[in-house]
Amino acid sequence: MKDLTLDYPFAGDTKAMTLESLLHERLFRGQEALDRLGGVAVTICGAGALGSLLADSLARQGFKRLRVIDFDRVEARNVSTQIYGLSDVGSLKVQVLKAALFRQTGAEVDAVARRLEEANAAQLLRASGLVVDTFDNSASRGVVASEAERMGAPCLHLGMNGGYGEVRWDSGYTVPRDVAGPDVCDYPLARNLVQLTAAAGAEVLVRFVLTGEKRSYTVTLGDLKISAWEG
Repeated sequence: MKDLTLDYPFAGDTKAMTLESLLHERLFRGQEALDRLGGVAVTICGAGALGSLLADSLARQGFKRLRVIDFDRVEARNVSTQIYGLSDVGSLKVQVLKAALFRQTGAEVDAVARRLEEANAAQLLRASGLVVDTFDNSASRGVVASEAERMGAPCLHLGMNGGYGEVRWDSGYTVPRDVAGPDVCDYPLARNLVQLTAAAGAEVLVRFVLTGEKRSYTVTLGDLKISAWEG
């Protein structure tokens, strides 16, 4: 039987396949831009709805140095808003994310399956060129904000509540209070809001790396609108 893989130009050439997988980004932004994106060490705090989709987008845009911190395991309720599937239930989110992104994009994620706390924040966030906070609770958000400030690392915060999302840089950012209820994860959330907010966050990060510009945005699902932060 004929070996059909021989007809595919990148058969066995992983490096060439990885370069080709970024074709559209390279045509849009240029190879120099992709080289810059690939050299930035980004630490994403949280591998839930926003963190998982953001990591997926960044890996597909040329970011190669990604660290993701989260100690949670996949639950069935995560399937509608995160990148995980029912077959992943029970597994550590960062390990599933690491395997998925390597398989799909060739990106090698530094998966840290630990709870980020004040006592270990300096260790877990070390050597970060950029810090991204996507946590869903005030305590963890506060630790990230404080440690990023101490390190002098730019920190971007992504968050959602109801039909509202925001993408905010550290300057002027105030840690929000937790949503009332026994479990901060139990609140109404639409997948489309997650995708819009994560996409806005990814573009903000790309533009910051390439131009140094810090832009903050609000996202409202009701009118499908992304607006510059007014404040």
